[in-house]
Amino acid sequence: MTEPLFWLGLSLTMVSISLTAVLVVALPALQELARAARSAEKLFDSLNREFPPTLEAIRLTGLEISELTDDLNQGVRTVEDVAQTVDRGVTITKEGAKKVQSGSKRLLAGMKAAWHSWQVHPTGHLAVESKGKNGKK
Repeated sequence: MTEPLFWLGLSLTMVSISLTAVLVVALPALQELARAARSAEKLFDSLNREFPPTLEAIRLTGLEISELTDDLNQGVRTVEDVAQTVDRGVTITKEGAKKVQSGSKRLLAGMKAAWHSWQVHPTGHLAVESKGKNGKK
């Protein structure tokens, strides 16, 4: 057993058997890896075709949302302006109503005074008081 050639042959045989066993075990794994690489390539092709239009659609949607936000803000400002205008109109109307009310009170007081003065005779007595005891003038 001291033959070096025998040990060399035996070593080479063992190495070849080991390499064959590794290759037999690794072959299905390498086939799965190739299949996964093909699937990844298909996925990347799909992404390459679909991703740019999707990104463009997202960008356009963002622009439309910005435009709608601007329109909404402008509408809110318009409503705010209308509300302020209505508020000013209500304030002016209230002031006018107060003026009309005070004017109406003055008019009513003037009409009462006029009525009272028409009821008084030139002598300064009321018509009701100027009648005599028997009810005649």
